[in-house]
Amino acid sequence: MLPLPHQPLQVAAVPTQRSPAREDQAGPWHSEAVCRRDEAGLFFAPSKEPTAARLAREEAAKRVCARCPVLADCREHALLQPEPYGVWGGLTAAERRVVLARRRRREVELRNAASATGRIAAAG
Repeated sequence: MLPLPHQPLQVAAVPTQRSPAREDQAGPWHSEAVCRRDEAGLFFAPSKEPTAARLAREEAAKRVCARCPVLADCREHALLQPEPYGVWGGLTAAERRVVLARRRRREVELRNAASATGRIAAAG
């Protein structure tokens, strides 16, 4: 892994009141996020970041996410909003676009299957 060049840390944009509260806790899910405590600059790219530095930074951010107790909540937030930048829930913006495209494809497949099942039942 390539060392990251010295850059000023950027504060991660953690969602505010628009996020739903978790069922099992008194506060919103993001109050338990590991990224609120450390390494906040890992999650968003500085302008004109070289590719090698971006890849190294994203991998380091994903390692932080991997140990986070609210990973699933964070990822779902990023997919539902959708968050256009940064590493959220252990996924980059590009990876989130792929997940969303797969979800849309799966929804179409399920609708088509349900429609075909309905036509078969009506014909039978």
